[in-house]
Amino acid sequence: MTKKVRVRFAPSPTGGLHLGGVRTVLYNYLFAKQNGGDFIVRIEDTDQTRFVEGAEEYIFKTLEWCGLQPDESPKHGGQFAPYRQSERKESYRKYAEELVAKGFAYYAFDTAEELDTKRKEIANFQYSHSTRNAMKNSLTLSVEETKKLLDENAQHVVRVKLQPNEEIKFTDLIRGEVHFDTTQVDDKVLLKADGMPTYHLAVVVDDYAMQITHAFRGEEWLPSAPVHIFLWDKLFGLENMPQWAHLPLILKPDGNGKLSKRDGDRLGFPVFAMDWTNAANELSRGFKERGFLPEAFINMLAMLGWNAGTEQEIFTLNELIEKFSLERVHKGGAKFDYEKAKWFNHKWIMQPENCEVLLEQYQDLIPSYFRSKPDDYIIEVLGLVRERCSDIDDLITNSSFFFQTPETIDVAAIQPKWDEKKKAFFETLTSDWQNNFASDAASLEQQFKAIAEAQQIKVGELMLPLRIMLVGGKFGPGVFDIATIIGKEETIKRIENVVASLR
Repeated sequence: MTKKVRVRFAPSPTGGLHLGGVRTVLYNYLFAKQNGGDFIVRIEDTDQTRFVEGAEEYIFKTLEWCGLQPDESPKHGGQFAPYRQSERKESYRKYAEELVAKGFAYYAFDTAEELDTKRKEIANFQYSHSTRNAMKNSLTLSVEETKKLLDENAQHVVRVKLQPNEEIKFTDLIRGEVHFDTTQVDDKVLLKADGMPTYHLAVVVDDYAMQITHAFRGEEWLPSAPVHIFLWDKLFGLENMPQWAHLPLILKPDGNGKLSKRDGDRLGFPVFAMDWTNAANELSRGFKERGFLPEAFINMLAMLGWNAGTEQEIFTLNELIEKFSLERVHKGGAKFDYEKAKWFNHKWIMQPENCEVLLEQYQDLIPSYFRSKPDDYIIEVLGLVRERCSDIDDLITNSSFFFQTPETIDVAAIQPKWDEKKKAFFETLTSDWQNNFASDAASLEQQFKAIAEAQQIKVGELMLPLRIMLVGGKFGPGVFDIATIIGKEETIKRIENVVASLR
């Protein structure tokens, strides 16, 4: 009988959700839904020193915005609760004790000071097969000494014990067969002095307890794989181990190293899905607050390390569920390109037939002065300007003159070719429009051209001045569309104000 597919995302509540983390969620989610399985979120909060208030709530808000809701989690419940490792603390010690009893782990009583001394004595010191026999642990102490220390509740950790010169291997769903030499593996701590497990023990115990069938994680976890395989083998049997896939890194734009928050700060783009304020009260602006639609964000992430094998680049979430395959996930890292990310967002901004979708997505991001107009007005404006926009800043820049008179006017662009003839034209135009302002752009344009023809002025010489009078610069959608939307009185006022300022 084939097991039901069960995948998990297991973040630590230590900060904002980096776009690499969201991509891991996405690939887990797509695989689970494609196979009729379950997507689980498990909070790995065993390192209490790094816990950040609000981080867990932020993770779930991010997943909700992205449309990647888990089937089981601390928030959603499930038959394998609890889903926070701190609430499963008692379940880990018995497995650590079992490993010690079988000779696959040992108690280590070395103090922090003793370890620091060793690090000073030995360059690149590692607690491993080559040093363990010179340390204070149950391998070097007698049974009686060890028991006495444990009975006295002496501070200690439990470390894994691998023999050197052995080969550990597994088949990665992306990378194929991967081999490790245990000589290079140090004695990882499995259980900390406070009784909390480290990631190495907890991830194995919890994946077994929650019946996880597939585990997708970043390639930075590959060096830990031999310890995890060893633990699976000794505790539960390799036949019960999930199938693993180690995902490629998301790289800096130049390809030199893993993308980080500092890169975003330095180059001016977000790396978090949503706004995140750290413990130092420093705000990192998110993709959501930059005006990215969740569909665009997910689409962009899917293509960072995967492709469908076709020319298609724009996918809905349902299409991604249908098309996704681990076979087409790249082994190498994917360079992050913010301009390409904005291209995806532009494509999705253009997707909705009804701009009510855009208004709903951006309602918390648009300036307050936009709210002086009804929703129908805002929707009409968004429909007119979205072709030129790839984020919220573009939308505001290309829309602001619909809601308020431009604060600055590029008069210098009009002045060199301004003359009495043009002045007379615009005075005639405003007088004509005062009495007969057409209700549609095409009719306004006809009126404009008729007056130009009557006064024997080329229309082309008049269009730029009109645009600058209405919007303040050399940008914006069709100038007669703008006039139609802002209306007769505002159009005439703007023209008259600029004409009066020209000499």
